[in-house]
Amino acid sequence: MHGTPHIVSDVMTHTVAAIGRGAAFKEIVRMMHHWQVSALPVLEGEGRVVGIVSEADLLPKEELRDSDPDRYTQLRRLSDLAKAGAVTAGELMTSPPVTVRADATLAQAARTMARARVKRLPVVDEVGMLQGIVSRADLLKVFLRDDEEIGEEVRREVVSYLFPAPTSAVRVAVRDGVVRLGGRIRDTSLVPVAARLVRAVEGVVDVEFDLSPSRAAEAGPSGTG
Repeated sequence: MHGTPHIVSDVMTHTVAAIGRGAAFKEIVRMMHHWQVSALPVLEGEGRVVGIVSEADLLPKEELRDSDPDRYTQLRRLSDLAKAGAVTAGELMTSPPVTVRADATLAQAARTMARARVKRLPVVDEVGMLQGIVSRADLLKVFLRDDEEIGEEVRREVVSYLFPAPTSAVRVAVRDGVVRLGGRIRDTSLVPVAARLVRAVEGVVDVEFDLSPSRAAEAGPSGTG
């Protein structure tokens, strides 16, 4: 699929705000505010990701700051109580971190985010060194592809392969990411396969069909009596 951004390295942000284990609480808050992010990778050594500090890790301290005794009952987990008293990134961070490799597909990254219930993932190499960061917004960039570009890929990668001329005559139209295939085809059993392949083209929102058997298919095999 030429020209399609389909792995993490194609859409990730290379400039990443990060902190060390010893970063103080207020420094973390200032970094988040300055970079307008809700989480920061925690690094050690030459840049190996060892954890993540998010806004959720910082909030227990604000809850305990209130003198209302009922606030304490909300911090049921020992981890929340520990984080309420934490003052450095090393104490606050969630570890081990949930990360993704640069060569992972966008679908793999999306599944990892959904399962971990996070909004962004540090991108690391084979030894855990930070390479970038990918967010939910980055994964949605594929839906910014032009309809014309999507249509060209569907014709090249799907239609020409499954429904070659002259036995089939298939038209491809794309509007707002919705692909519509119309015309006549020799083998209607291939429609589910086409649906699966078209939906795999990045930027496709949905696929619709208006396909019917070609005259050759309707006539069936010819023979002599």
